[in-house]
Amino acid sequence: MKLTHPLLATTLALTLAACGQPSAVTPDAAAPTAPVAGTPTGTDSYLVGFRQPLTAQSLGAQELAAQAAVQAQAITAAGGVISSQWADISAAAVRLSPAALTKLRANPSVEYIEQEAVHRAQGRPSGTSDARPASTLAAQGLSAQALYAPSGEFTWGDNALRVPALRAAGYTGASTTRVAVCVLDTGIDGNHPEFQRKLTGFKNFVTTETNRNDPYALNDVDGHGTHVAGTVFAQYGAGTGTTGLQSGMDAAGVGGVATGANLFVGRVLGDTGSGSSSGIINGVNWCVAQLKSQGGTQDRVVVSMSLGGGSKSQTEQRAYTAAYNKGALIIAATGNDGAAVSYPAAYTQVAGVAAVDSNLAKADFSNFGTQVDLSGPGVAVLSPVPLGQGTAASASGGGVTFADVQAADKTGRGSFTGTVVAAGGTNNEFCGAGTRNAALNGNIALIARGTCSFEEKTANAVASGARGVMIYNNAAGALGISLTNTYAVPVLGIQQADGQALLGKLPTTGTVAVTSADYAYLDGTSMATPHVSAAAAVVWAAKPTLTNTGLLNLLTSTARDLGTAGRDNNFGYGLVDPLKAITGQ
Repeated sequence: MKLTHPLLATTLALTLAACGQPSAVTPDAAAPTAPVAGTPTGTDSYLVGFRQPLTAQSLGAQELAAQAAVQAQAITAAGGVISSQWADISAAAVRLSPAALTKLRANPSVEYIEQEAVHRAQGRPSGTSDARPASTLAAQGLSAQALYAPSGEFTWGDNALRVPALRAAGYTGASTTRVAVCVLDTGIDGNHPEFQRKLTGFKNFVTTETNRNDPYALNDVDGHGTHVAGTVFAQYGAGTGTTGLQSGMDAAGVGGVATGANLFVGRVLGDTGSGSSSGIINGVNWCVAQLKSQGGTQDRVVVSMSLGGGSKSQTEQRAYTAAYNKGALIIAATGNDGAAVSYPAAYTQVAGVAAVDSNLAKADFSNFGTQVDLSGPGVAVLSPVPLGQGTAASASGGGVTFADVQAADKTGRGSFTGTVVAAGGTNNEFCGAGTRNAALNGNIALIARGTCSFEEKTANAVASGARGVMIYNNAAGALGISLTNTYAVPVLGIQQADGQALLGKLPTTGTVAVTSADYAYLDGTSMATPHVSAAAAVVWAAKPTLTNTGLLNLLTSTARDLGTAGRDNNFGYGLVDPLKAITGQ
């Protein structure tokens, strides 16, 4: 039902009476206002929602603009400073002092005021990353299924989603119907060869950091966004060849799931991997604006959000509902806390994605709950990162070159060859703050993973004069190492069997090396999300008459059931299966 002029007049009069000021001009419905200079000190960021007597779809453009103007005036009259305003959902992001907050809350046209949330990238270096024993499938009540491995440029995730068969049948996301994946993340290194400078659109929504507006200049300091975008769009045959590769990679690099779709990237997370509600909402609106129905060039848009955290927000829910009602499919990471599904994945109109490993077992970090819709590959996912930003590690000892060597996240780079020395302590764990071993001076420390943190072991070894650090796992599998401080010497993790065998050969010579790389292995529901988003784009290109609701229903009804029969809180409806969604097979 369309809002009548008398009702609009009543609404405007109520708001004007509350603020005692005439209306002002506001921007278009989907466009944010520019940040206002001179924001008073002692203010906090809030999201303000005004009462919505009727849906935004029922308002004409002039009426919507008039309503937004009155709402803006109410904010400024209370002493607030607007940073973004969204006319179509009757909400705004504002800076409010305590006095302004009190005054605005008294306005009868205001439905709620909530503090602005912060959301973060949901990916991390691959491998176990603490000093505790690795979790087991049995502890989760889950069992391993079919094993997937990489082959050529196809990652294990590609193979789990049957991308080779999709590509052989011509399903890449390319279509006469223009289908886009709009990635909202930390940015992208558009110069990475994997993207072949084929990015369709880019925009920066983080205004607190300068010189981040060019996709072909430095903008992705964190690296997360480039990795996510690569899972969607890395082009086959386009990698960096013999340089910048991880051990065992194909010389041509890796390939994405939807290489024929159109890629848009919105930078909504900053250099530290976090971003505000308002910046993310602005990014969502930009993605939706790419739709032809909204004046853009794309027939279909999948919004891919590998971010989460923060608290529930009425404003965010309004924004995602509006975006969904305009025809976009919104897909988000459920989070990596091993707990309840985070936001925005927990909102209605947002599809939540959980993470599985190469055995299709639930990743131990993957959040769970009724809001999980689908699962995607999210453990040890290989994808591009900004050129030179990744790290590749290698190690050898006793005449053996080790496999599955992983660099610590804050390791020094370089190569050192010397004598390998057992660090010492109980079970060779080298624990105890301030523990030292003079025998490590000028040599390579070999340390067992165990009861104390990687940070403690590394700090003890470096303070003892070690020129390199090898930490071997205490369980099967590769060992990722997360450190608190940055070190100048190479620090890396090796497998349990390699470390134990090397320990039996001491004294012997070894080598540790950490070099720059253009690819990285990351874990997270952040990595699972672009797999599902890209799969959705491939299916939508093949079945362009589907609505966003119809597409999501098709994806969930054709997913590969995992865990408990039927939909469950760990996997949702199961592993997304784009080939089955298209062909029924």
